[in-house]
Amino acid sequence: MEDYIVSVENATVRFNMASENIDNIKEYFVKLIQRKLMFQEFFALKDINLQIKRGEAWGIIGTNGSGKSTLLKLISGILKPYKGKVRVNGIIAPLIELGAGFDMNLTARENVFLNGTLLGHSKKYMEEHFDEIIEFAELWDFLDVPMKNYSSGMQARLGFSVATMVRPDILIVDEILAVGDYKFTKKCEQRMKEMLDGGTTLLFVSHTIEDIKEMCTHAIWIDKGIAMQQGLAEEVCNAYIAAQQ
Repeated sequence: MEDYIVSVENATVRFNMASENIDNIKEYFVKLIQRKLMFQEFFALKDINLQIKRGEAWGIIGTNGSGKSTLLKLISGILKPYKGKVRVNGIIAPLIELGAGFDMNLTARENVFLNGTLLGHSKKYMEEHFDEIIEFAELWDFLDVPMKNYSSGMQARLGFSVATMVRPDILIVDEILAVGDYKFTKKCEQRMKEMLDGGTTLLFVSHTIEDIKEMCTHAIWIDKGIAMQQGLAEEVCNAYIAAQQ
């Protein structure tokens, strides 16, 4: 049997969506108690199969709402499959939602330690790597500013810097770099390449197909929750582009 670091087997993710408009939380609970609240099933992913070997770089492509982020959340353990299995053999550093793991009322300094704790690092460990994190994020001048005053690009800088301070087994990046400036985005891409060279496995979502081709060896194309094609990044990306024309 192959040594897969990520194995997704016949995974389906289902959500229940309210089938009527409800204006406030009170109305929602009244209808729920009276059993008058009707739901429609929505399948965000349908029978997805994906096996990723250690050290591979996979791009996940598709139009908005196709299920890309849902797949990443499934692999990260944020979501559980309605059907199927997901196995992950390693430590994950997920960069899925901007600001995830941060308290916006705290300063960047305080959030470095908070985020480090959520990733399983000790205070001593974070103190040892603090300067390295802030240096990479280029945020010395804004260290004691509450993060609610940060731009989305600054939040992305800090989140990426903390998550990649160590070398996780699996790095998951979901379009978060799109909010950064060009120079910092290239800096992040260089760090990801260094991590790949060191054996880290990458799962990468980007709407820029050229970035997928440059960063990834493999790709999976998802459309309306269904895996349309997977394999070598160049081939899958070209098929996706052809389908959009």
